[in-house]
Amino acid sequence: MHESVLVGEVLQYLSPRQDGVYVDCTVGGGGHAMAVLGALGEPSTPLPRAGSGRLIGIDRDPSALAAAQARLGDQATLVHGELGDIRNILAEIGIDKVDGFLADLGVSSPQLDQAERGFSFAKAGPLDMRMDPTRGQTALELLRSIEGDALATIISELGEERYAKRIARLIKEAIREDRIATTTDLAAVVAQGIPVMEQRKSKIHPATRTFQALRIAVNAELDQLTRFLAAFPDLLAPGGRCVIISFHSLEDRLVKNAFRDLTWTSSLPPKLAAAAGERTEPVVELLTRKAVFATDDEVERNPRARSARLRACMRTSAANAPARK
Repeated sequence: MHESVLVGEVLQYLSPRQDGVYVDCTVGGGGHAMAVLGALGEPSTPLPRAGSGRLIGIDRDPSALAAAQARLGDQATLVHGELGDIRNILAEIGIDKVDGFLADLGVSSPQLDQAERGFSFAKAGPLDMRMDPTRGQTALELLRSIEGDALATIISELGEERYAKRIARLIKEAIREDRIATTTDLAAVVAQGIPVMEQRKSKIHPATRTFQALRIAVNAELDQLTRFLAAFPDLLAPGGRCVIISFHSLEDRLVKNAFRDLTWTSSLPPKLAAAAGERTEPVVELLTRKAVFATDDEVERNPRARSARLRACMRTSAANAPARK
């Protein structure tokens, strides 16, 4: 079974109360959710449990929801939806405020392991990469429709790939010649764009950064995260906590900056700040000054944890006034 990362740290920083309402925004196979349920009370008792907490699990991947359902049963309310739509999702199920949010970002091990999902180049599969295969454009459709310059920008910015222009040119040539149909086809073309000496020095497959970039683009992952970060303070009760696990620097930077901006207060005197519509009190308190990483023991047991980094904050009672202008 897929092992969730940083489970102990999630419980430490989320600090679930037995009467609290918690939302796992990327429930996946339910590993983190199961741990949170254990902190809310006796997991064998069906919900609703009088005087006890509630867990809502959200995921955009129907397969992940099915796995969570099999694992959690009726212990959680499961919803098919997207991270960025958190405000509407909670409104639809009648929840105004929650005591904790958890988001474990990125692609999951089950998604990577299923060749037919198209996330991995380890085995040949269709170039899909959609976390929700019921909607949206596949990676292959994106490659066929996008201009070369725009593709290079995606690979450079979302994959942080220094050879993005060369790779984009080779991909577009291969697309025009109908030489790309599968994940392994694409990986082979990408490898041609990276110098052999660079490949020998690198610890990762030459297609890793390009696959990351395309996956992020196909699923609008950074947009989803940005929308969530803008919405969660209004939905979090005072004293409530938000815990986010990211797996690459682009996600982590967004989380770090959003949390930092929510701690900002105006340098003006309180009355002048209020008149100017600026904050006089921080919206959140940082619980992690720096990102929290997995221990060596966890990384040895679960290699996926190597790149995981956790950040957490706690909601204050301040109004969610605008940040600096």
